[in-house]
Amino acid sequence: MKKIAVIGAGTMGNGIAHTFAQNGCEVSLIDISEDSLKYGINTIERNLNRMVEGDKLSLEQMQFTLDNIKSFDVLSDGLAGVDMVIEAATENVEVKMKLFSQLDEICEDHVILATNTSSISITKLAAITKRSPQVIGMHFMNPVPVMKLVEVIRGGETSDEVTQKVMQCAKDLQKIPVEVLDYPGFVANRILMPMINEAIYTLHEGVSGVLEIDTVMQLGMAHPMGPLHLADFIGLDVCLSILQVLQDGFGSSKYAPCPLLVNMVDAHKLGVKTGEGFYDYSKGIKSKKVSRPFVK
Repeated sequence: MKKIAVIGAGTMGNGIAHTFAQNGCEVSLIDISEDSLKYGINTIERNLNRMVEGDKLSLEQMQFTLDNIKSFDVLSDGLAGVDMVIEAATENVEVKMKLFSQLDEICEDHVILATNTSSISITKLAAITKRSPQVIGMHFMNPVPVMKLVEVIRGGETSDEVTQKVMQCAKDLQKIPVEVLDYPGFVANRILMPMINEAIYTLHEGVSGVLEIDTVMQLGMAHPMGPLHLADFIGLDVCLSILQVLQDGFGSSKYAPCPLLVNMVDAHKLGVKTGEGFYDYSKGIKSKKVSRPFVK
Protein backbone atom coordinates (compact mmCIF):
# COMPACT_ATOMS: atom_id res chain seq x y z
CA MET A 1 0.00 0.00 0.00
CA LYS A 2 2.09 2.90 -1.30
CA LYS A 3 -0.73 5.43 -1.51
CA ILE A 4 -4.04 5.51 0.33
CA ALA A 5 -6.95 7.89 0.81
CA VAL A 6 -8.73 8.42 4.12
CA ILE A 7 -12.28 9.77 4.00
CA GLY A 8 -13.08 11.87 7.08
CA ALA A 9 -10.67 14.05 9.08
CA GLY A 10 -12.25 13.50 12.50
CA THR A 11 -10.76 11.64 15.45
CA MET A 12 -10.44 8.28 13.72
CA GLY A 13 -9.68 9.61 10.24
CA ASN A 14 -6.81 11.86 11.26
CA GLY A 15 -5.42 9.08 13.47
CA ILE A 16 -5.47 6.64 10.54
CA ALA A 17 -3.85 9.21 8.23
CA HIS A 18 -1.17 9.91 10.86
CA THR A 19 -0.37 6.22 11.24
CA PHE A 20 -0.05 5.46 7.53
CA ALA A 21 1.99 8.61 6.86
CA GLN A 22 4.37 7.89 9.74
CA ASN A 23 5.00 4.48 8.21
CA GLY A 24 5.97 5.90 4.81
CA CYS A 25 2.69 5.85 2.94
CA GLU A 26 1.43 8.76 0.82
CA VAL A 27 -1.95 9.81 2.27
CA SER A 28 -4.80 11.83 0.81
CA LEU A 29 -6.91 13.08 3.74
CA ILE A 30 -10.35 13.97 2.35
CA ASP A 31 -13.21 15.83 4.03
CA ILE A 32 -15.92 18.05 2.54
CA SER A 33 -15.46 20.49 5.43
CA GLU A 34 -12.41 22.76 5.31
CA ASP A 35 -12.74 23.31 9.06
CA SER A 36 -12.63 19.55 9.65
CA LEU A 37 -9.52 19.27 7.49
CA LYS A 38 -7.80 22.03 9.46
CA TYR A 39 -8.81 20.32 12.71
CA GLY A 40 -7.49 16.99 11.42
CA ILE A 41 -4.11 18.35 10.33
CA ASN A 42 -3.74 20.38 13.53
CA THR A 43 -4.52 17.27 15.60
CA ILE A 44 -1.88 15.28 13.74
CA GLU A 45 0.68 18.04 14.33
CA ARG A 46 -0.18 18.19 18.05
CA ASN A 47 0.12 14.43 18.43
CA LEU A 48 3.42 14.36 16.55
CA ASN A 49 4.76 17.18 18.73
CA ARG A 50 3.87 15.16 21.84
CA MET A 51 5.78 12.22 20.41
CA VAL A 52 8.81 14.42 19.76
CA GLU A 53 8.63 15.87 23.28
CA GLY A 54 8.47 12.34 24.67
CA ASP A 55 11.53 11.27 22.65
CA LYS A 56 9.44 8.76 20.69
CA LEU A 57 10.01 10.53 17.38
CA SER A 58 12.65 12.83 15.89
CA LEU A 59 11.89 16.22 14.31
CA GLU A 60 12.93 14.72 10.97
CA GLN A 61 10.43 11.87 11.37
CA MET A 62 7.72 14.36 12.30
CA GLN A 63 8.36 16.41 9.15
CA PHE A 64 8.52 13.20 7.08
CA THR A 65 5.06 12.25 8.37
CA LEU A 66 3.53 15.66 7.67
CA ASP A 67 5.05 15.75 4.18
CA ASN A 68 3.31 12.45 3.39
CA ILE A 69 -0.16 13.93 3.99
CA LYS A 70 -2.08 16.02 1.47
CA SER A 71 -5.57 17.32 2.26
CA PHE A 72 -8.53 17.62 -0.16
CA ASP A 73 -12.08 18.94 0.21
CA VAL A 74 -13.32 17.40 -3.06
CA LEU A 75 -13.73 13.61 -3.02
CA SER A 76 -12.45 12.86 -6.52
CA ASP A 77 -9.37 15.10 -6.20
CA GLY A 78 -7.69 12.91 -3.60
CA LEU A 79 -8.33 9.51 -5.15
CA ALA A 80 -5.92 9.52 -8.10
CA GLY A 81 -3.44 6.66 -8.00
CA VAL A 82 -4.48 5.22 -4.63
CA ASP A 83 -4.21 1.52 -3.76
CA MET A 84 -6.84 1.61 -1.01
CA VAL A 85 -9.48 3.95 0.39
CA ILE A 86 -10.34 3.84 4.10
CA GLU A 87 -13.70 5.41 4.92
CA ALA A 88 -13.83 6.96 8.40
CA ALA A 89 -16.94 9.10 8.08
CA THR A 90 -19.69 9.37 10.68
CA GLU A 91 -21.18 6.07 11.95
CA ASN A 92 -24.33 6.34 9.82
CA VAL A 93 -25.29 3.62 7.36
CA GLU A 94 -26.91 5.97 4.82
CA VAL A 95 -23.85 8.24 4.76
CA LYS A 96 -21.52 5.27 4.32
CA MET A 97 -23.62 3.66 1.58
CA LYS A 98 -23.70 6.91 -0.40
CA LEU A 99 -19.92 7.22 -0.04
CA PHE A 100 -19.26 3.64 -1.13
CA SER A 101 -21.45 4.11 -4.20
CA GLN A 102 -19.46 7.24 -5.13
CA LEU A 103 -16.10 5.60 -4.42
CA ASP A 104 -17.01 2.62 -6.57
CA GLU A 105 -17.69 4.93 -9.52
CA ILE A 106 -14.60 7.11 -9.07
CA CYS A 107 -11.87 4.65 -8.04
CA GLU A 108 -9.86 2.49 -10.43
CA ASP A 109 -10.91 -1.16 -10.67
CA HIS A 110 -8.05 -2.53 -8.55
CA VAL A 111 -8.63 -0.21 -5.56
CA ILE A 112 -9.62 -1.81 -2.24
CA LEU A 113 -12.50 -0.07 -0.45
CA ALA A 114 -12.15 -0.40 3.33
CA THR A 115 -14.28 1.02 6.12
CA ASN A 116 -13.36 1.86 9.69
CA THR A 117 -16.94 1.23 10.81
CA SER A 118 -17.26 -0.07 14.36
CA SER A 119 -20.53 -1.94 13.80
CA ILE A 120 -22.16 -1.54 10.35
CA SER A 121 -22.36 -4.54 8.02
CA ILE A 122 -19.49 -4.82 5.53
CA THR A 123 -21.66 -7.03 3.32
CA LYS A 124 -24.35 -4.33 3.15
CA LEU A 125 -21.81 -1.67 2.15
CA ALA A 126 -20.25 -4.00 -0.42
CA ALA A 127 -23.64 -4.70 -2.03
CA ILE A 128 -23.93 -1.06 -3.13
CA THR A 129 -20.73 -1.48 -5.21
CA LYS A 130 -19.69 -3.56 -8.21
CA ARG A 131 -16.57 -4.80 -6.38
CA SER A 132 -17.82 -6.82 -3.40
CA PRO A 133 -14.66 -8.99 -3.27
CA GLN A 134 -12.60 -5.80 -2.70
CA VAL A 135 -14.70 -4.38 0.15
CA ILE A 136 -13.48 -5.03 3.69
CA GLY A 137 -13.59 -3.68 7.23
CA MET A 138 -10.44 -2.24 8.81
CA HIS A 139 -11.54 -1.23 12.31
CA PHE A 140 -8.80 0.66 14.13
CA MET A 141 -8.95 1.40 17.86
CA ASN A 142 -8.79 4.91 19.33
CA PRO A 143 -6.24 6.52 19.65
CA VAL A 144 -5.06 5.02 16.37
CA PRO A 145 -1.35 5.94 16.57
CA VAL A 146 -1.12 4.20 19.97
CA MET A 147 -3.50 1.22 19.96
CA LYS A 148 -2.18 -1.99 18.39
CA LEU A 149 -5.39 -3.84 17.49
CA VAL A 150 -7.02 -3.73 14.05
CA GLU A 151 -10.14 -5.80 13.45
CA VAL A 152 -10.08 -6.97 9.83
CA ILE A 153 -13.68 -7.80 8.93
CA ARG A 154 -14.53 -9.99 5.96
CA GLY A 155 -17.80 -9.26 4.21
CA GLY A 156 -19.81 -12.09 2.70
CA GLU A 157 -17.90 -11.86 -0.59
CA THR A 158 -14.54 -10.41 0.47
CA SER A 159 -11.79 -12.36 -1.29
CA ASP A 160 -8.96 -14.25 0.41
CA GLU A 161 -6.44 -12.16 -1.55
CA VAL A 162 -7.84 -8.83 -0.34
CA THR A 163 -8.08 -10.12 3.23
CA GLN A 164 -4.44 -11.16 3.23
CA LYS A 165 -3.36 -7.84 1.70
CA VAL A 166 -5.15 -5.89 4.41
CA MET A 167 -3.83 -8.17 7.17
CA GLN A 168 -0.28 -7.59 5.88
CA CYS A 169 -0.95 -3.86 5.56
CA ALA A 170 -1.89 -3.71 9.26
CA LYS A 171 1.30 -5.57 10.17
CA ASP A 172 3.33 -3.11 8.09
CA LEU A 173 1.84 -0.36 10.29
CA GLN A 174 3.22 -2.17 13.38
CA LYS A 175 -0.34 -3.20 14.30
CA ILE A 176 -1.75 -6.59 15.28
CA PRO A 177 -4.61 -7.57 12.93
CA VAL A 178 -7.34 -10.01 13.96
CA GLU A 179 -9.58 -11.48 11.27
CA VAL A 180 -13.29 -11.59 12.16
CA LEU A 181 -16.54 -12.29 10.33
CA ASP A 182 -19.26 -9.80 9.48
CA TYR A 183 -21.77 -9.87 12.35
CA PRO A 184 -23.21 -6.85 14.19
CA GLY A 185 -20.56 -5.20 16.38
CA PHE A 186 -17.93 -7.69 15.12
CA VAL A 187 -15.97 -8.80 18.24
CA ALA A 188 -14.76 -5.67 20.04
CA ASN A 189 -18.03 -3.76 20.22
CA ARG A 190 -20.27 -6.81 20.55
CA ILE A 191 -18.55 -7.44 23.89
CA LEU A 192 -17.61 -3.88 24.91
CA MET A 193 -20.88 -2.02 24.30
CA PRO A 194 -23.14 -4.24 26.44
CA MET A 195 -20.62 -3.78 29.29
CA ILE A 196 -20.70 0.01 28.89
CA ASN A 197 -24.50 -0.07 28.64
CA GLU A 198 -24.73 -2.11 31.84
CA ALA A 199 -22.46 0.38 33.61
CA ILE A 200 -24.84 3.17 32.51
CA TYR A 201 -27.83 1.16 33.76
CA THR A 202 -26.02 0.68 37.08
CA LEU A 203 -25.69 4.46 37.36
CA HIS A 204 -29.24 5.06 36.11
CA GLU A 205 -30.71 2.73 38.75
CA GLY A 206 -28.76 4.43 41.55
CA VAL A 207 -26.66 1.42 42.47
CA SER A 208 -23.54 3.56 42.62
CA GLY A 209 -21.96 6.77 41.32
CA VAL A 210 -19.87 7.54 38.25
CA LEU A 211 -16.48 7.51 39.97
CA GLU A 212 -17.39 4.48 42.09
CA ILE A 213 -18.47 2.38 39.08
CA ASP A 214 -15.31 3.26 37.17
CA THR A 215 -13.13 2.55 40.23
CA VAL A 216 -14.65 -0.93 40.67
CA MET A 217 -13.89 -1.84 37.07
CA GLN A 218 -10.40 -0.34 37.14
CA LEU A 219 -9.25 -1.84 40.43
CA GLY A 220 -11.38 -4.98 40.46
CA MET A 221 -11.12 -5.98 36.79
CA ALA A 222 -7.78 -4.34 35.93
CA HIS A 223 -9.34 -2.17 33.22
CA PRO A 224 -7.05 0.77 32.33
CA MET A 225 -10.09 3.07 32.09
CA GLY A 226 -13.52 2.77 33.70
CA PRO A 227 -16.48 2.07 31.38
CA LEU A 228 -18.15 5.47 31.90
CA HIS A 229 -14.90 7.34 31.25
CA LEU A 230 -14.33 5.14 28.21
CA ALA A 231 -17.83 5.88 26.93
CA ASP A 232 -17.05 9.61 27.19
CA PHE A 233 -13.83 9.03 25.28
CA ILE A 234 -15.54 7.04 22.50
CA GLY A 235 -18.45 9.49 22.28
CA LEU A 236 -21.89 8.76 23.76
CA ASP A 237 -23.50 9.26 20.34
CA VAL A 238 -21.22 6.58 18.90
CA CYS A 239 -22.04 4.22 21.80
CA LEU A 240 -25.76 4.77 21.21
CA SER A 241 -25.41 4.17 17.47
CA ILE A 242 -23.54 0.90 17.98
CA LEU A 243 -26.07 -0.37 20.54
CA GLN A 244 -28.88 0.41 18.09
CA VAL A 245 -27.07 -1.55 15.36
CA LEU A 246 -26.66 -4.49 17.78
CA GLN A 247 -30.31 -4.35 18.84
CA ASP A 248 -31.53 -4.18 15.24
CA GLY A 249 -29.08 -6.82 14.01
CA PHE A 250 -29.80 -9.43 16.68
CA GLY A 251 -33.38 -8.46 17.50
CA SER A 252 -32.63 -8.83 21.20
CA SER A 253 -33.70 -6.54 24.04
CA LYS A 254 -30.41 -7.21 25.84
CA TYR A 255 -28.81 -4.60 23.58
CA ALA A 256 -31.48 -1.94 24.27
CA PRO A 257 -29.71 1.35 25.09
CA CYS A 258 -30.19 2.64 28.63
CA PRO A 259 -32.66 5.59 28.76
CA LEU A 260 -29.97 7.65 30.52
CA LEU A 261 -27.68 7.23 27.51
CA VAL A 262 -30.47 8.30 25.15
CA ASN A 263 -31.23 11.37 27.27
CA MET A 264 -27.60 12.42 27.36
CA VAL A 265 -27.22 12.13 23.58
CA ASP A 266 -30.46 14.09 23.08
CA ALA A 267 -29.01 16.81 25.35
CA HIS A 268 -25.78 16.78 23.29
CA LYS A 269 -23.73 15.71 26.30
CA LEU A 270 -21.54 13.41 24.24
CA GLY A 271 -18.40 13.15 26.35
CA VAL A 272 -14.94 14.55 25.71
CA LYS A 273 -15.78 16.06 22.31
CA THR A 274 -18.54 18.30 23.71
CA GLY A 275 -16.87 18.98 27.07
CA GLU A 276 -19.39 17.03 29.15
CA GLY A 277 -20.62 13.48 29.47
CA PHE A 278 -20.43 11.33 32.59
CA TYR A 279 -17.53 13.61 33.48
CA ASP A 280 -17.07 17.35 32.97
CA TYR A 281 -14.13 18.15 30.65
CA SER A 282 -14.74 21.88 30.35
CA LYS A 283 -11.30 22.60 31.83
CA GLY A 284 -9.55 19.82 29.93
CA ILE A 285 -9.40 16.04 30.11
CA LYS A 286 -6.76 15.99 32.84
CA SER A 287 -8.94 18.10 35.13
CA LYS A 288 -12.12 16.09 34.55
CA LYS A 289 -14.68 16.03 37.35
CA VAL A 290 -17.81 13.97 37.81
CA SER A 291 -20.85 15.32 35.99
CA ARG A 292 -24.35 14.16 37.01
CA PRO A 293 -26.76 14.99 34.19
CA PHE A 294 -30.22 13.37 34.60
CA VAL A 295 -29.04 11.41 37.67
CA LYS A 296 -30.99 11.84 40.92
